[in-house]
Amino acid sequence: EATVDLAERRRIRSAIRELQRQELKRDEEALASKRFRTERGSHRQDDKENWPRSRQLEEEQQTALAALSQQLEAITDVEELTKLLRAAGEYEERKLIRAAIRKLRAEEIEGEALFLCPRAATLESPG
Repeated sequence: EATVDLAERRRIRSAIRELQRQELKRDEEALASKRFRTERGSHRQDDKENWPRSRQLEEEQQTALAALSQQLEAITDVEELTKLLRAAGEYEERKLIRAAIRKLRAEEIEGEALFLCPRAATLESPG
């Protein structure tokens, strides 16, 4: 009886493997057909119509980011930059603000190091 159970189990396992292999083959075929499917003409036309608008939005965003960058250069308080960071919604704005905060903190650390070790600062500077 034990050999019958083992033989039956082997048949079941091989049937399961065969079904899994067939399913995998179907999935690969479906993926390949999607991957090489040609685009519809109307879809391409929509993209052409929207392209100038998206280009204009991108240029406006770049202009706004440049203005924000100049504004951040004038701010010397980390708390104020942190408030701006919390209020900012766009990823690129937040990225610029975080960079300004890092820059200010690095300058503060550098200034403290010069204040704490003025002798080291005079040794480093040529003169």
